[in-house]
Amino acid sequence: MDLELRDKRALVTGGSRGIGKAIARALAQEGMDVAILARNRQQLESTAAELARESGRKVVAVAADTTDDAQVGRAVAEAVQALGGGIDVLVNAAAEPAGYATPPQLGEITGAFFQRELDTKVMGYIRCAREVAAHMRAQRWGRIVNISGLAARQTGNTVGSMRNVAVAAMTKNLADELGPAGINVTVVHPGLTRTERTASLLESQAKAQGVAAHVVEQRMAEANSIRHLVDAFEVAHVVAFLASPKSIAINGEAIAVGGGAPRSIYY
Repeated sequence: MDLELRDKRALVTGGSRGIGKAIARALAQEGMDVAILARNRQQLESTAAELARESGRKVVAVAADTTDDAQVGRAVAEAVQALGGGIDVLVNAAAEPAGYATPPQLGEITGAFFQRELDTKVMGYIRCAREVAAHMRAQRWGRIVNISGLAARQTGNTVGSMRNVAVAAMTKNLADELGPAGINVTVVHPGLTRTERTASLLESQAKAQGVAAHVVEQRMAEANSIRHLVDAFEVAHVVAFLASPKSIAINGEAIAVGGGAPRSIYY
């Protein structure tokens, strides 16, 4: 299937590593020029060079902290200029993933921690959407895909659940507001996902449990109904479709990409 993305322009936040990097790679492989945004310029530039070399497309690095209005405004303007005057697709993925640290219990949740988590994943996404939407409105077309997470549908991480539910609510509100201007907004909920950080996680858990790393991975995979630890590239394929003109019928919806939560029904 031709996703009709060739020569379109994307901005991927959190694009220097993890799911964001996999998404940037997938979009570049579909023929898009891509700007990747994160805080660490050195890592960004290394990733941009790697993806450009692989895809033969323009991949540029724009460094910014998405908790800062001025930095986001400057970075989006820089991306627009580097990509030739506009942005067709925004993928918001700039947030620390859940699952790599033990979440705080009630007595450990501070105001500073709560504010930081929501400022990054919720308000940070809004800042980027706000800056990009003006360009999409001008061209009467655009796609915004927000990467959230299945903590929105599970207990066990109070603040993680709250921030992901907030991203889903934000997505639906923006979809209703921007849809008439030709801009579709969707949210993708990954579950536990294999990224470049997974190998070290498997090794540490294997050591703690006194088993081999492949046994830990098998146990992780058994948490979903396909019995397979979903890879970041498999998430990226779904995002690439949502970023394309082919996804016109999907707006404001939440798409789970965690391999299927057993015994749960969502409708």
